[in-house]
Amino acid sequence: MTTFLTDADVRAVFDWREAIAALRSAYAAPPDEARFPPRTMARGEGLWLRTLSGVPGDGSPMGAKLIAASPRNRRASYLIPLFDQETVELRTLLDGNSITGFRTAATSALAADALAPVGPLRVAVIGSGFEAQHHVRALAAIRELSSVTVHSPNPASRTRFTEQLGSLGPPLHTADSASAAVEGARLVLCAARSRDESPTLREVPPGTTVVSIGSTLPEQRELDTEVIRNAELIVADMVHEVAHETGDLIAAKEAGIDFAGKLVALADVVSGRVSPPDADAVVVYKSVGSAVQDLAVAAMCARRAAELSLGTTLPVTVCPVAK
Repeated sequence: MTTFLTDADVRAVFDWREAIAALRSAYAAPPDEARFPPRTMARGEGLWLRTLSGVPGDGSPMGAKLIAASPRNRRASYLIPLFDQETVELRTLLDGNSITGFRTAATSALAADALAPVGPLRVAVIGSGFEAQHHVRALAAIRELSSVTVHSPNPASRTRFTEQLGSLGPPLHTADSASAAVEGARLVLCAARSRDESPTLREVPPGTTVVSIGSTLPEQRELDTEVIRNAELIVADMVHEVAHETGDLIAAKEAGIDFAGKLVALADVVSGRVSPPDADAVVVYKSVGSAVQDLAVAAMCARRAAELSLGTTLPVTVCPVAK
């Protein structure tokens, strides 16, 4: 039978440490485009439907994430089906809304842990919404944070950010500008785009690790071209898509910046096949999201839900047919 997990079920069973551990295991394998092909995007008038699919090599559930979005109406729906690799039965159907935010932040924490200097981290956050908050929570689950400074255009949003993360532990501060927030930080989390799609992060000092997750489409911008120019290493969850389908890298290429030789896959960093540069280098992790992340976190949530007897058994299921 098929179990359906609502968004509330997903939030009830989710655990940051277990999610990051599942992602670490998933990214230990070499990149395999046959198992995790590039995402597809169908576009209509003010609508788009994105599909991310994958077949994990460790035998864990295969599946996909479907995202139906109407940017003009500021609405989106997320659905994740998980199929048993042996029987091809539909075992779990999940509302993917919270998983999307959880997996992005958990993967960023995995990347930051591998790339940022060892020891307590002084963190700057550009953006104050749920993605920004998730990223701080994810990072705090596996690293000691000496301080967190947030900037977003709205002072009330900055205050709300510090109030909602007040119980996390590290000192929380607000800044009136991105440059003020970044000053002295060793890790910068970029989780917001400007309304006019101009870069929100224009420069960072040597020795800074930058995590950028807020610009995933050609028309979106988050990082100035100088940040890309000065980076010694650029790590991507999906190398081809980051290079050719994100506004930040498209703008860098148009500015004449040759980044191909310093762009590597997250899997190569997590597995140790590529070593982080020296501590005084600028390093960028750029994320567009991938099925590797969705399926690893969704499978973890499905397993924990089964252990806790959470979820709804559907009265019907999708039955495999002989071919």
